[in-house]
Amino acid sequence: MINQVTLVGRLTKDPDLRVTPEGVYVCNIILAVNRQYRNQKGEVDTDFVHCTLWRKTAENTTAFCKKGSLIGITGRIQTRSYDQQGKRTYVTEVVAENVRFIGPKREDERVAKIPFPTPPPEREVVTP
Repeated sequence: MINQVTLVGRLTKDPDLRVTPEGVYVCNIILAVNRQYRNQKGEVDTDFVHCTLWRKTAENTTAFCKKGSLIGITGRIQTRSYDQQGKRTYVTEVVAENVRFIGPKREDERVAKIPFPTPPPEREVVTP
């Protein structure tokens, strides 16, 4: 089976880096991807694709990209569902495996200015 997707688009907002209780960095973004054809009105439609980035990919994207940044993503499509107030909600997203920064480098060096969340301390393993 093949589950691979390649997208090129712009970020709809600044990436927001979070850290899981296990100390793993994660970032959820929405990528605006233009369609290759025009609709009946002559306008280009846009798809808004939810993407999840993990670990170093999440850190780097948060450090070097902002709203409007042009990036390319390769990854896989993943589906999941959950119950919210008795209603079943289905989610389809792209889990990024590789991110390429396509646009020009930012003038301000954002890496030095971002206060990254601190992962929780390592848990001590006690063996009897």
